[in-house]
Amino acid sequence: MILLMLAAGMARAQDDDLIVTHGISTFGDLRYGPDFEHLDYVNPDAPKGGEMSFSWSSAGGSFDSLHPFTREGRPAVLSSIFFESMLEGTADEIGSAYCLLCETLAYPEDRSFVIFTIREGAAFSDGTPITADDALFSYEILRDEGLPSFRASIGRTIAGAEVLDDRRIRFDFNPEAPLRGRIQSAGGLPVFSRASHDASGYGFSEARLEPLTGSAPYVLHEVESGQRTVFRRNPDYWGNDLPINQGRHNFDRIRIEYYGDAVAAFEGFTAGNYLFRQESSSVNWATSYDFPALDRGHVVKAELPDGTISSGQSFVINLRREKFQDARVREAIALMFNFAWTNETLFYGLYEWNDSFWQNTDLVAEGLPSEAELALLEPLRDQLRPEVFTEEPFSLPASNPDRSLDRRQARRAIGLLEEAGWVVGDDGMVRNEAGQTLDVEFLNSGPMFDRLINPYVENLRTIGINARLTRVDSAQMTQREREYDFDIITDHIPMAYEPGAALRQYFGSQTANTSVFNPAGLADPAIDALVEHVIDAETREELSVSVAALDRVLRWERFRVPQWFNNAHWVAYYDIYRYPDPLPPFALGFLDFWWVDAEAEAALREAGAF
Repeated sequence: MILLMLAAGMARAQDDDLIVTHGISTFGDLRYGPDFEHLDYVNPDAPKGGEMSFSWSSAGGSFDSLHPFTREGRPAVLSSIFFESMLEGTADEIGSAYCLLCETLAYPEDRSFVIFTIREGAAFSDGTPITADDALFSYEILRDEGLPSFRASIGRTIAGAEVLDDRRIRFDFNPEAPLRGRIQSAGGLPVFSRASHDASGYGFSEARLEPLTGSAPYVLHEVESGQRTVFRRNPDYWGNDLPINQGRHNFDRIRIEYYGDAVAAFEGFTAGNYLFRQESSSVNWATSYDFPALDRGHVVKAELPDGTISSGQSFVINLRREKFQDARVREAIALMFNFAWTNETLFYGLYEWNDSFWQNTDLVAEGLPSEAELALLEPLRDQLRPEVFTEEPFSLPASNPDRSLDRRQARRAIGLLEEAGWVVGDDGMVRNEAGQTLDVEFLNSGPMFDRLINPYVENLRTIGINARLTRVDSAQMTQREREYDFDIITDHIPMAYEPGAALRQYFGSQTANTSVFNPAGLADPAIDALVEHVIDAETREELSVSVAALDRVLRWERFRVPQWFNNAHWVAYYDIYRYPDPLPPFALGFLDFWWVDAEAEAALREAGAF
């Protein structure tokens, strides 16, 4: 029976007039043809060897797992480094993906299915061949036991999969799933060894420090739970000679040192305990880079251009709380964050305002809705806030950079609270009709953020909101985030240049109380409808219009207080690393296509730099 089913599947594939190709692009032509020798932005002659080392601090959390596909445990940084997928994107294109594990992909014009043919010789790190059955297993177990939000999203796109033979797997798509991105969604699934999982003795949902077996260039070399991970380049990596891999994966080892806090992590860098640092603190960048190794020229400090979309870093308000249901309350809270003062006083004027959900792209909503946007918005008028149609996208007004408390903003905030039924009493605190104070807790696990949140808390208390900062350790932070047990947290809402089905995980009603990517608990049928318009867009023009409409509506919900973004990579590194110049627009790539200059490394070692 199985053989008959396989034969029937093969016959269907042969009967269809298929497009057979080495890659796929959403809207336009591929940059790289089938005979390309290497990616344009790499140095194909980059030497192999040496080590890339960097740090992670408790502000980002420690770890107790190397399994990134489950909610159990806290996975280590780069826990997905072991795995490859059928397709891989590049750092100089948007919306394109090229064969990696696959040799070809084949699909009909209506993109109702896709067939991936796995490259002959593709192998897992244990030397066993990658088969279509492994790809099927990976898809099915992620679909059935992976992260809940992922399960919901992939189930809407992929109807099922079947093995055609040892090297071919077919994915069928739900007819109602959007054409755009459906093949990339199947081609982007990680592939791991069925045999290794079965032999591990672990359930898929269990956290573990023994990673699943994948096929990528790096394998686990050393792990000290909560302290260090080291990955080593597999000398027998099956894909060394692929054109897409030329000039990449150049380090023999990648080492990550974990520190208890950001201060200790910085001191570790100045002492040469690790050699590459991507700085995220404006205070450090402006004031701390004056240590001896830098003065001696052993360390390079550089600002490299960053053309990537903003990460969407924001204070996120938990809409599951009754006290935050009124948008006027949320706006009042937002008004008391003085970005201009924060930027000038605490950030040395180094950051930009993170206003739109698609900041630093041409997808930002601007002005009043265009006619094309109105065509999407009008059918939803009764469900949308009237300001969507009559005013420009919501943006916090410019605040006074000279003092933390902007009195004009405070008066506006108090007025909004009164309109929402929160009135200032004799003790200076606002209360509702039931006599309850408006309690607002900022939950945070990183001490570096105290200096940012405390002035905000004081501003809120000035207008009568009972605000406080609660600092917890990383484990508590993870638990409370997953249980949605918070008022306000700092989180990222990362969007894409060509957003698709992932929007359902960030803003969709269906997974509002299960998605780890929707901390606000946003659940709105009008937003659901606009998300579907984005997903269904078949041209770049349609995409731009639908994203602008969605951006406009999301901003008027006022469920997050935008923070800031940086349009440059702040990097410091011991002068042993080299990179292609110019860098590609959409990636720094220090783990991907940088390399070690062996002579420079020997010279610095001899000088005692590290």
